[in-house]
Amino acid sequence: MIRHAGLIADRIDGRWRGVLIEGPSASGKSDLALRAIAMGLRLVADDRTEVFASGGRLFGKAPASISGLIEARGVGIARINALEFAEIILIVRCGGREGIERMPENRCDQVCGVDLPVLSMWPFEASAQHKLILALEHLGVRPHREYQARFATPDGCARP
Repeated sequence: MIRHAGLIADRIDGRWRGVLIEGPSASGKSDLALRAIAMGLRLVADDRTEVFASGGRLFGKAPASISGLIEARGVGIARINALEFAEIILIVRCGGREGIERMPENRCDQVCGVDLPVLSMWPFEASAQHKLILALEHLGVRPHREYQARFATPDGCARP
């Protein structure tokens, strides 16, 4: 399945784990990815990501026609050293500033039969790439269960 999303990854606990960055065209997906890449994350796919499940986990890779390419608005298409694939452990949805909750409830979305945490983010905020990395490390890999339990539903996710 192809999703209108970018995928960037970080090496966490010895494995490449990624965040699927979703949003409509011109919502800031590639801009957020470029700023995260500048902080040490790696590109897997820009704008289109082929997702697939294996062993109860979700993975993503770039379609062959755009592998290793990223759009930098105002500059054009650039070639970048990209990973072949990564496990997807978090979804970030790019949206407007007014739609971002200060203390959001835990939410999950199911992709190819795999439940993943979802976070809404305004990608043009100065700290957006830092928040993305925090979310990738804490929501996707090392949840702070005690803190999050105060906001969680019985199954741990509030579905949108």
